[in-house]
Amino acid sequence: MIDTYFFGYGSLVNRATHNYQNSHPATLHGWRRRWCHIAPFPRAILSVTPDSSSTIEGLIAGGSDIDWDALDMREQAYDRAPAKNSVRHTLDHEPDVILYTIPDDKHPAAAAAQPILLSYIDVVAQGYLQVFGTAAATDFFATTTGWGPILNDRKKPIYPRHQHLSLNERNFVDEHLNALSVVVK
Repeated sequence: MIDTYFFGYGSLVNRATHNYQNSHPATLHGWRRRWCHIAPFPRAILSVTPDSSSTIEGLIAGGSDIDWDALDMREQAYDRAPAKNSVRHTLDHEPDVILYTIPDDKHPAAAAAQPILLSYIDVVAQGYLQVFGTAAATDFFATTTGWGPILNDRKKPIYPRHQHLSLNERNFVDEHLNALSVVVK
């Protein structure tokens, strides 16, 4: 898979969560981010679902520096889906592009909405702020569906790739969660 890239739309946008040096901003058309509340997992996880009216900013990364086995392990709850025809980028060639998604029928639904880790939200928002700026980070909150209760784990982060946020980044996240009127426990 030398010339295959993946499209990251969540934690993979935060370059501090991986060591893929060959990453580039890109846009995914026809998909929408959503929080999945599925039975095998005690907490919600971020995925994408087809939506012809939606566009997502993200990163593509690929080439010879990708350890696909390690990435598949990191994204083990997901399926790979082809995305080449849905991704726009500035590369000077047309690589194959995949994305990781959780199809509706892959896992049974959870009995109730599961908590979303605040440390997970922090990582995603920080990535968008650092790579794309405030507008794209705001878009993450506005266009993602499936928001449910949020577990405030900032003092003792549960998310395995958590990052330290600046005060401005934390305030940004908190303001957007307040605007969504989600319960933070």
